Amino acid sequence: MKRLSGWEKTLRYVLLLVVLAITVGPFLWQLSTSLKGTTEDIYTYPPKLLPEHPTLKNYSGVADIIPVWDYALNSLKVALTNVVTNVIGASMAGYALARLRFKGRKIAGLAVAMALLVPLEAIIIAQFTMMRDLSLNNTLVAVVLPGAVSALNVMLMRNAFSNLPYEIEEAAVIDGANVWQRFVRIALPSVKGTIAVVAIFAFMGAWDDFLWPLIVLSDSSNFTLTVGLNFLHGTFQQNPRLVAAGTIIAVAPLIVMFACLQRFFFRGVGEGAVKG
Repeated sequence: MKRLSGWEKTLRYVLLLVVLAITVGPFLWQLSTSLKGTTEDIYTYPPKLLPEHPTLKNYSGVADIIPVWDYALNSLKVALTNVVTNVIGASMAGYALARLRFKGRKIAGLAVAMALLVPLEAIIIAQFTMMRDLSLNNTLVAVVLPGAVSALNVMLMRNAFSNLPYEIEEAAVIDGANVWQRFVRIALPSVKGTIAVVAIFAFMGAWDDFLWPLIVLSDSSNFTLTVGLNFLHGTFQQNPRLVAAGTIIAVAPLIVMFACLQRFFFRGVGEGAVKG
């Protein structure tokens, strides 16, 4: 590999610092604002990132205004269910498209790929009508169903399974392994990284979703966290400290999940090598 010169290294680190400031800066500012008391001016110039007298009263203030922990529990139910359905459903569909031979396989793969091109706004009315016809409106089940198996996750699993050597499965067939045994004992353990990617994408998509829960839910007891926190913007828009505290509460589970799965996540979508 070509060795970088001093100015090239400097330029690379400067660019990395700029990207870091753009991506992490807003989160740090929200965290700082959520820890500032009412006596501190959050609009002072130059801005101060570190609060002079850190306090957690803003977090308890959010809980006093809205049942934030009930909303968080609803979001957790939806997100975990979405993870389970996507990991199982996308893995099975991806394996079928990548390794099995059946009539209509190419058409099925094309249909999944075309589903990626359809924006949510184009089908959201049809989704709402379907949930209404099934008498599922205003339930958490209606929030979960449309994203139970994502087309993107199916394609990710398909690509991961496609990269596995066929010789491994051929040896398993000779040993008498059926499709389910090859799927569970050979294919799945070889794509743990991609499964982690699917789990993170499914959790983030369900946890951050705002539009669909807002449309399908009407009872406040079933609100997810993103819908519930919206009340902070409307009623308490003069107190950005509470809004910032609510934002941190919403983001914290995503950070924890990514921290737990990051070593698998960075194996990435291109995974497929079989360990010896």
